[in-house]
Amino acid sequence: MEDTNALKERIKTMMVDNLMLQVGATEIGDDQLLFGPGSLGLDSVDALQLVVALDKNFGLKIPDPAAAKEILQSVNTIVAAVQKKMSDATTR
Repeated sequence: MEDTNALKERIKTMMVDNLMLQVGATEIGDDQLLFGPGSLGLDSVDALQLVVALDKNFGLKIPDPAAAKEILQSVNTIVAAVQKKMSDATTR
């Protein structure tokens, strides 16, 4: 299992590549909000693309809008969800 920092970098790079962000991966803060006021400024289309990219890259399925709202808050919340999924997969 890769370490948390490596996973954060992968997720940030995936976000920049998939969402065509105008910032570099290193400019995205781990706790920076992705949506809403004072955030990275993502919109609903970005959220959909992010859900698809997380499924494709990490097998992380986000079942409904409520789960998406929880998971897609920041890089840290995405990392936590991916790590939980990875640990669930290894314990089965």
